[in-house]
Order: sequence, then structure tokens, then C-alpha cells
Amino acid sequence: MIKWFNELSLKDIDLVGGKNASLGELINNMEKFSIKVPNGFAVTTHAYDKFLQFNNLENFINNQIANLKKDYSLTNLGRTGIKIRNKVLDSNFPKNMQIEILESYKKLSNQYHDTNGVPQNNTDVAVRSSGTAEDLPDASFAGQQETFLNVRNNIELLNCIKRCFASLYTDRAISYRMNRDIGCKIKLSVGVQKMVRSDLGSAGVAFSIDTESGFDKVILINGAFGLGELVVSGQIKPDEILVFKDKLNDVNKPIIEKKMGEKNYKLIYGKNPGQKIEKIKLVEEHKNKFCIDDDNIIKLSKWIIRLEKYYSELYGNWCPLDIEWAIDGLSNELYLVQARPETVISKKDKNIIKEYHLKENGFKKEVLLEGVAVGSQVGLGKIKKMFTLDSRDSSNNHFQKGDVLVTEMTDPDWEPIMKMASAIVTNKGGRTCHASIVARELGIPAIVGTINGTEILENGTNVTVSCGEGEIGRVYNGLLEVEVKEINLKNLPKINTKLMLNLASPEKAFNYHNYPVSGVGLVREEFIFNNYIKVHPMALLNHRKLNDINLTKNVEKLCKGFSSERDYFIKKLSYGISKIAATFYPKPVIVRFSDFKSNEYFNLLGGSYYEPKEENPMIGWRGASRYYSDNYREAFGLECETIKYVRDVIGLDNVIVMIPFCRTPTECKKVLKTMENFGLKRGENSLKVYLMCEIPSNVILANQFCKLVDGYSIGSNDLTQLTLGLDRDSELVQHVYDERNEAVKTMMKLAINYCKINNTKIGICGQGPSDYPEIASYLVIEGIDTVSITPDSLIKTLDTIYNVEAKL
Repeated sequence: MIKWFNELSLKDIDLVGGKNASLGELINNMEKFSIKVPNGFAVTTHAYDKFLQFNNLENFINNQIANLKKDYSLTNLGRTGIKIRNKVLDSNFPKNMQIEILESYKKLSNQYHDTNGVPQNNTDVAVRSSGTAEDLPDASFAGQQETFLNVRNNIELLNCIKRCFASLYTDRAISYRMNRDIGCKIKLSVGVQKMVRSDLGSAGVAFSIDTESGFDKVILINGAFGLGELVVSGQIKPDEILVFKDKLNDVNKPIIEKKMGEKNYKLIYGKNPGQKIEKIKLVEEHKNKFCIDDDNIIKLSKWIIRLEKYYSELYGNWCPLDIEWAIDGLSNELYLVQARPETVISKKDKNIIKEYHLKENGFKKEVLLEGVAVGSQVGLGKIKKMFTLDSRDSSNNHFQKGDVLVTEMTDPDWEPIMKMASAIVTNKGGRTCHASIVARELGIPAIVGTINGTEILENGTNVTVSCGEGEIGRVYNGLLEVEVKEINLKNLPKINTKLMLNLASPEKAFNYHNYPVSGVGLVREEFIFNNYIKVHPMALLNHRKLNDINLTKNVEKLCKGFSSERDYFIKKLSYGISKIAATFYPKPVIVRFSDFKSNEYFNLLGGSYYEPKEENPMIGWRGASRYYSDNYREAFGLECETIKYVRDVIGLDNVIVMIPFCRTPTECKKVLKTMENFGLKRGENSLKVYLMCEIPSNVILANQFCKLVDGYSIGSNDLTQLTLGLDRDSELVQHVYDERNEAVKTMMKLAINYCKINNTKIGICGQGPSDYPEIASYLVIEGIDTVSITPDSLIKTLDTIYNVEAKL
């Protein structure tokens, strides 16, 4: 009736359930790779069967479930669950079973010693349910059965095992199985596992796949200080880290994003008698600190890669994983405490892409709330705020199918309500919490970690809940019109011209990982400045010298979790660039150095101290002229250091840099020299440097420019502006502005010809081909190497180029 973890493997699921079988697999096969897993034993399904038989429970349970099926309602579901659970809890263990469980617990305890080196009698253990149908490649059963932490003596252990048996018949578990027609004859095993003292350290979960886009080249890590239950249940917004798998080696440190969570509390061992765990406020120092350091991030990621490979070989196909990890605060050792197949996002058809676009219905879109987006769908409905599941709570009486559930957080008991919702909004949680996992499985949008959603949103308000705009989910006022575009990648035409993407938002990059493109033709640093860095780089470096208390306070708030202002800039900018570069690795990703105009820099935090007032910023101090200037060189140095960090430390050597708005070859030489002074030398470590072709001088003097750079990229917006001699920001001359003008097309044709003569690569990253298929046609006929477009123009541009190539 008892099996130790080292006696188990995944072949024993029927005997010990998914969790315990997986732990056995880990302990038996991962020790040789120095992967640490706490020891323990399983109370088998045979023991569960004998428990039911000994107490004559089988017929009683079957009759209750049969009656519920005849007359199903939430009220009857609740009554049935209570009856069965109470019956189980009032039952007794057979004597021989009880003796075997307690002897095994004593043996486990003796494997560990107190501070004096004396073997323990009642060691701290986690008691976890392990169902025979959970943690399989085709079912998640997220949080369906109970787990009990810091269990320390014989009476508590027996009681918790019995409560695990009873949890097979919680409302959520019965509902889940009935909804999926799984049946209620699955069995339960219970795992008894030595606790890791993460109450003094940290803990969390990790996935070997991006849980929103299905991008399989990253590892997603969520975590917080203390026991991991707060992360799993969604009671806090955890730290979030992304690691790029392809560069996990002995040289690189491929951490491509770190986001600080809202960690106001942590879960620790209870201090009072009878209190197993308690939630306490987190000290200020830890609120502003990441819960896991970079060395452990890399170690955990390498373990996950090893495990994913092992499980994939075991199942005979790719098997991404859902991992629980913990760091012991006493020993500072990292442990894995669970591993299971991921069962939702990896099962979706990767060839089918759905894009959701919101229309304004004639009025301006009003954002009521933002949070972490889960899924990519859009949901519409009436807000229904719920704070408890207590049937006596009057707010629970009228939840209707299609309402938007707004609550503090969810746990598995909420699932019957969640199934009825058109969307879910929670104050707490992250992308790996219970609400997120269940929302993905149900196929409905969820926005978690909003902090104050229950305060801001009003009952009865019609809203649109959008998760189709990247990592940030938004609740809009009113019922907006939603356009859904479905793309089947298998049906797209094949072309010879290399098609690339223009990307501004790193948050949406993973969504395009399957697109049939040859890389990224333009990454605009300005978007990352605005959304990631938010402060003028010179003000960031020198804010204390400016004696502006508010500016310093805002900068210090932005920099929490980073070692310095310089570290903040380099890491934050590198995260934005790296998410895009990793998505398309090893295909080229062209990153344009910052090209803000002085009025745009002025609007950044602290920008007023450093920016001049220009009559026409569009043709003023921008692009290349800034980089070697005494007034901006130090800030440009940060950009160069960032690119070097992305390429050399993270390992994304597919990044190409591009110089914008470079007026003369002399200016180009100055920029290259300045880059070199900051450690970024063209040709070193295969670094390529491209030039934006957006000024008539770039065309006229192309023979000179081509000797200085590796490639040209036509910027049709500015090239049109300066060829036609107009201000594209002026509405008075907008009727003249047209990329299809013969003069502009002639400039583009000349640029292509000069590049061909000089054997220099040339593409276009301007807006023209995205807006006008005829420009794409013209450029293909003229022999351009690459055409870069916005993602929403993919289908029409592919069709256009396919038709042109067919004629050629």
C-alpha cells in the first residue's frame, strides 16, 4: 500500500497517480544530472480502494453522482460534494494501512537531522493528492485536489491523507470531470514529500513554453519569496523571467526578460500551535528584489531543458513541461518539487493563427483597466463582481452565462462559475496562476494582476476584455466590435523575395514566431524607450546632479531591482530587443538606433533638461547627428553597450544595427568611430551595420555610403518627405504626400541599382509596401532583396509578390 518515490516511474500512474509517478521518474533518472528532488513516498490507489471498501463508501458515492447527473445544478453540485466529503472524513483507516503509513513517515523523518545532527521523528512534509487522470499529456486537472503543507506529526498526517481522499469530490473536481465526460471512477493516491524550506527562501513555477503564444524556444519562470502556494493560487503578482533555450550553454546568459512582481506578502510556516502556514507582509527590501538570482535562473533553465528532452523521448513526441521549483532558505539549494506535461497551449494547431482587432463603433476607446493578458482572445459582457462563493452572499445570486467575472482571485472552487464567464478579471495573480491555467483551458480571455480591478470596475457595466494586443490586457468601456482574422499558414503562397517584419512592440513578438518570414527588417528602439525605459537617458545618468527631487524619486522607482541606472537602461533595453531577436533566431533582426526627434525626447521623463526647442524637429537634431555629439554621446554609449550585451552575453548574434538619418559619409564615419569607442565595432564578432536610406543624399552618394556599411534599408516615409520637400506632420500638405509619387519611386530605383553595383544588400522597411501593394510590386520588379512589412499586411503582401513573381 506504500511505494517510495525511488520505486516508481511513469508506468505506475494507475498505482500512484500522475504527480507521484512523475516524482518517481525524476528521482530515478535525474540524480545523475545533479537535479535535486526531495524524497518521499506514495500512499497508493490500492490503499484508496481498501479505504473505500473498509468504510462501505463505493455504492454511496456512485449513487450520489448518479442522482446529480439526473438533476444537475450548482446547488445540487454543492450538496452532493458536501455529503460525499463528510462521509469520507468521518471514515477510518484499516489498522494495517495506518501502521504502514506511519512507519513510512518515521523512516522518511529519520533521513533528515536537526541542527544537532539528531535524526528527526516528525519531519515537515507536504501531503499532495495525485489522481490517476491528472498531469497527463492530455489533461491538466489544475488544482483539482488538495495539497497540505508543513504537516508534522502522525495525527496530522493521517488527517491530511483523508482530506486528500475527500478532495476527489470537491465541487470543482466533480464539475471538471463531468464537464469533460471523464467519469468519476478515477482513483486517488497521496504523496508524502519532504518539504523544502522555501518559506525562508523562494518558490514558484516554470513552463518550457510560452503560455500565451506557444513559442517553444523560451522558458517562462514565475516566482515569489516564501512557499510557492501564493504563486500557484494567484494571491500575488509574481516576478516573471524569460530565458531563451537556444543559447543555454556555458558561455551565454540568455535571460531575455525580467519583470518585477507585486510581492506584498509571503507564505511561511505558522508560528502558533495548530497553524501550519501563515501569510505575512513582505519586508520592503524583498519587495524591490527579484526572488531568484541569475545563477539559479540559468541552473533551473538547464534542468528544465534536460527534463523536457527526457520526457519528450519518453512519450515519443515533444513534451513541454510545467515545473514547480523551490529554493531552500537554509541551504540555498535549488530543488524541483513537481514536473508534469503542459496540456493546453502545446495542443493547439500551430498553423492556425487568429488575430483579434477592435473597432471603435464610432466612439473613442476608453481603457478602464490594465493587467497581465492571458490568451489572445477578446470577451464581451456585463461586469459581475464576486468576492466569495458563499451561497448566502447576495452578489452570487445572479451570475449569468456570458457575464465578465471580476474578483480578487480564483481557486479551483471557482471553476463552475468560470465556465459560465465570457472573460475573467482578477486583482491578483500572474501568467501561471490558477485563473490563468483554467482560462486557457476553457478558451476564454483573462486579465490577471490588475491590483485594483474590483475597485475600479462597476457592476453591470458593459465592457470589452481584450487580450489580443500583446502582454498587456485591457478592459474597455462598452461593447466594441471585434474583427477576427484567421490565418492558416499552410495555405499561404510561397515566394522567392525575402519577406521580413517591422516590429515595434516586444510584447507581441512571440505571436509571430510561426510567420513565414526571413527575420525582422526594422525594430524601432523608440517604442522600447517609451514603454520599457520611460526616462531620457541623459536624465537617467545625471538625475542627482539636476537637484530635481521628483525626478530622482521617479528614476529610483523605475530602477528597483537593478544594481544601478546604467544597469537598468542596458537590461531593460536588452530585454525589449532580445524578445524580438529570440523569436526569429537565427534569422537576421535589424535594430535601428534611437531616432526620436527633439520634441519626442523632450516628453520623456527628465527630457526638458536636455532637449532644445526646434522649429522643425523632423529635419533637426535627430539620428546620426546625435550619436557623436557632446550633448548625447554618453547616452548613445548606453545603446552601444546594450547591443554588445545582447549579442555577446545573451548570445543573440543575429542582431544587426542600423544608423538612421545619416546625412553625409563623413557623419557615417563619425558614428562608426563613436560605436567603436563604446566596444561596438563593425565586423567584430560578425557585427553588421546597415544604413537607413531616407535622405536624398543617401541615394546620390550611395557609392560612398556603401563602402562604409553592410546594407541599406529604404525608409519610404522620410524619403518621400525629403524628396517632395514637405513636412509629413503638416495636414496642410498631406494631399501631396504619397510614396507612390514618380520622384520617390525613382529615388528607390536608383538606390537599388547603386546597391547592386556595390554588392550591398538592400531592403525596404518603410510603411509604403504595407499600405500600397503596388509599391511592393514595383520594388520586386526592380530587384530589391527584402521587403519588410507590418504583420497585419502579411497576407495581402504575400499575394501581391506571388502574382508579380509569377509574371516575371
